[in-house]
This record gives sequence, structure tokens and C-alpha cells, in this order.
Amino acid sequence: MCMEGKSNLKKDNNEKLSSTRKALNDSSKSFKIVWGFSILIVVILFIVPFLGGGINNAIQYFSSKTFRIISSESNKLFDDEIEEYAKEKGIDIEIDHYGDLEIVDILNSEDQSYDAVWISNSIWLYMLDNSYLISDSKSIAMDPVVMGVSMSKAKELGFVGEDIYNKDILDAVSSNKLKYVMTSVTKTNTGATAYLGFLNSLAGSPEVLTSEMLKDETLVNNMKSFFKGVERVSGDEEYLQDMFLNGKYEAVINYESTLISLNKKLTSQGKEPLYLLYPVDGVALNDMPFGYISRGQDEKKKEDFKTLQDFLRSDKVRKKLEDKGFRSWYGGVKLNPSEAFNKEWGIDTSKYLTVMKYPSKGVMNDAFDLYADVLRKPAHVVFCLDVSGSMSGDGIRELKESMRYILDRDSARKDRIQFSDSDKITIITFNYDVSDVTETTSGEDTSSLIEFVDNLSVGGGTNIYDPAKKAMDILKEYDSDTYTRTVILMTDGQSNNGSFYDFSSHYSSINQNIPVYSITFGDAYFKDLDEISSFTNGKVFDGKNGLKKAFGEVRSYS
Repeated sequence: MCMEGKSNLKKDNNEKLSSTRKALNDSSKSFKIVWGFSILIVVILFIVPFLGGGINNAIQYFSSKTFRIISSESNKLFDDEIEEYAKEKGIDIEIDHYGDLEIVDILNSEDQSYDAVWISNSIWLYMLDNSYLISDSKSIAMDPVVMGVSMSKAKELGFVGEDIYNKDILDAVSSNKLKYVMTSVTKTNTGATAYLGFLNSLAGSPEVLTSEMLKDETLVNNMKSFFKGVERVSGDEEYLQDMFLNGKYEAVINYESTLISLNKKLTSQGKEPLYLLYPVDGVALNDMPFGYISRGQDEKKKEDFKTLQDFLRSDKVRKKLEDKGFRSWYGGVKLNPSEAFNKEWGIDTSKYLTVMKYPSKGVMNDAFDLYADVLRKPAHVVFCLDVSGSMSGDGIRELKESMRYILDRDSARKDRIQFSDSDKITIITFNYDVSDVTETTSGEDTSSLIEFVDNLSVGGGTNIYDPAKKAMDILKEYDSDTYTRTVILMTDGQSNNGSFYDFSSHYSSINQNIPVYSITFGDAYFKDLDEISSFTNGKVFDGKNGLKKAFGEVRSYS
């Protein structure tokens, strides 16, 4: 073989060897990539259970640079300041608002992609299943929950300028000299903390409230007497303020800051303001904590949290808080006294507030169960249910499921919206007219109602006015001192029979303070329902995104 041939052969062999090495290197790289990706998948699948969410939540949490805050509804008025400051500092933030007890449910659920929580009261952080995730929590402001009584009524009762005890308020209520409106004990922060405050005080302000103390007959009877004074219940604090402004009530329980805002509105309308009561034996106080939700070693988000927390605790924000009626400490304000704290309204920021002690998580749960089953003022609720032809198919199926959820004690108890033995329930079905009426005299005996609902059939047109009139005729026969009376009206369409004029005339003639809460569903005509609810100082709920959820929500108003 000539030299040239040997050279070409060697060249070919070298090229083949180089090609083989390249292939092996490529294979090695591919193997490493696949192996690395496999490890990543395994890691994600491993950590997902600890995040409490699905793969999407995990990926979103680790990839998102947005700082997400879950915040109480009452904090909405500070959003502009926080967002403006965050933008100035280069922090991309997102704020979602919910009721305080909803926040607990959300943080206990699978949706755990938040970085910080700003809630009304620290007690709710201890109600979390995973409270160890919340760190570096600090109070932003103080906001006591108190009763505001119309000035003339407060003078009549001898409350103005005097030291008041919780027992004094109980005596006025139990002797039928004072009635009031409040938010739901089992669904709102103000309702829950006000309840725990009275409970603790009437139990003798013990060092620690125990479940055994909740069985005391005198305490139970005193609390039942106190709740007999409830005229209306609201499922949220904001609606309670509107309800009070639009109605004729003599007292209301809410945040001090909200009552200050309410007084400004009342005086601007030429109405008498409320006199606020601060029992010297203890008030419920909210500390508005802002805490970090730690799930990893993301130092950037921890820094962002500290930046935002320092801002919320700064003098600039504190001044705005004080101007809106929020306190800086247990006594009052630290900066210049604000005009918001009007002494003529019973507010004295020079006095140190006596703050009630909150019980343990287990005792609070027992207390809420006691309220739902025993202490709550009995309710008579009339459900007006649309069974017109347009409800066929998914409509009637969802309606039946929703009513089963409300009427079945085991399912309703999970959300503490169950009926008690003392409650009365009436169901009116309607299409172009009233179809059927059935009832039970005990909220614990609902099997016949569930069977009635299960056997519902649909057909005919829609008339929302006659069943509403029928509901009023039923409820006017029951004493408002014994029952809170409520109508829940659900429809999926526009009323093509009856008239609002007939309903409004009838409502005025019976001269009763009975609200109609309406639920829209399907193609329901909002205007008709809003007209009825507004006229009766009620509210409209959106059931188009879930009828069961809407029914559960409206139950907290009854």
C-alpha cells in the first residue's frame, strides 16, 4: 500500500474516532439533562405535599417574583399607599382581600402561594393548622370592637359620662330597654371577637376561659339574654354600616374606627351620632398583625416583607391610621391627637383600655359551637325558590344540592351555618304564582324539607313578587323579639308576572322590619331583585358562580 493510501486510511479512522467521541459526549450531555430534569420533577413532587397545593401552585410560587399579600377586607383603604410605596421600592405586589375567617380557611387549604398575611386579629393566626409558617408578625394598629348607642338612648340609659361594665349592657338588653345589630359571630371578626369579649367578661374575667366554664348555666342564660337583643345580623362589617344607615336601629356593634366613620356620616346627614361604650372590665381588641409566610429560603421576598412591614409601622402610615380612627397602642394615639377621636362620642384616648384575654383554639371552637347550637337568637327563615321552566336541567339540580347543604346539619355544621332546634324554616316554591308551602318548627328536624326539595319539579313562568308577599304574611305573625326574621329569594330569570308596586304596598302595610336577601342565578334580572332587596334594606348575592356558595353566604345574614 502506498504512503498516500495509508495516510487516507489513518485520516478516515481518526474521523470515525472523533465522530464516536462526539456522539458519546452528546449522549452524556443528554443523559445529564434528562437526569437533572428527572431530579427536578422528583423534588417538585416531593415538596408539593408540604406546600399543600398542586404542581401549578408549586411552580407559580417558585417562579413568581410578585409579592402576594392576603389581607382583611377592612384594610382596603390602605391599598393605594402600599402599592405606591412598593412601586417606589421596586416591589411588584398583589393584594387579595377576604373576610378574616375566610383567610383562615384559605391558608388552611391548598392555596398557599401567599407571601404575607395582614389580618385583623392575631387570634386567627393561632387558628391555622400550620401556624408555624407565620413568622415576624408585628401589630400595625389597634382597633377595639365596641357597641355604639344612639346618643339619646345612651343618655336615657345613664351611660353618658359614666364607667360602664359589660353587665350594665347586658342588663339594658335583657330588660328589653336596648336592641342592637351586629355581624355574624361565626363568619366575621367583629362578631366573633365581640362575642368572646362578652363571654369572657360575663364568665367573671377568669385568668383562662375553659370549656368547662362554658357549661355554666348562669353564663349560658346570660348570653342567651344578651343575644335576644339582636335585631339584625350582617355577614360582613361593611354591609352592617350601610344597613344601619338605611334602617332605624338604636345600637350597633362594630370596630371603633368603623363607628367613627359611621358617626361622621350620621352627623353629615343631620342625624344624631352614636355614643361609644368601653366597658372597664374588658373590651375585645384587634391588633392588625402583618406577618411573613415562610416556605423557603427566598431572601429577596423576606427583604421585601421587612420593607413593607417597616412602612406600615412608619409615622407616615401611623398618622393616616390615627386620622381614620385607628389607635397606636392600648391607650390611644402616639402622634398628635386626631379629631377622629371625638370626646363627645364617648372616646377617651387618655384612658388605658382593659383588654380581654382570648381563650385557646380548642375553647374558641367550643364557644362557637355553643353559640350556633344554643346561644344564637332563634331565626325564622323563609326560602322562596324558583321552580319555573327555565330552572330545568342544571338549574334545579344545583338548587337541590344547595338546599341539601343548607338543611343537612352535618354538612352545614362544617361551616357553622346549621339551623338549631329553636329555628323555624319555611319553603315557598313559585313559578308564575306560589306553588307550594311547607315548613318545620325545628331546625334540627329537616328530613321532610329535604325530601320535599328532592321531589321538586319545574315548569311555568316566573313571578317573584307574590312569593315575597306570602313570605311577609307568614313572618309578620312571629314576634321579632323572639325571632330574627329573614326572607331568602332565589330566581334564575326575569319576573313576567306580578309587580313591584303590589309588593312594596303590601310590605308597607304590614309595617314590619323584615329584610329580603336575593340570590341571582342563571339569567336572573338583577334590577328586579335589587329593587326588592333595597326597599327592604336587604342585599343581593351572586349565585351565578356557584349557587351552593351563595346560599352558604346568605345564611350568615340570618
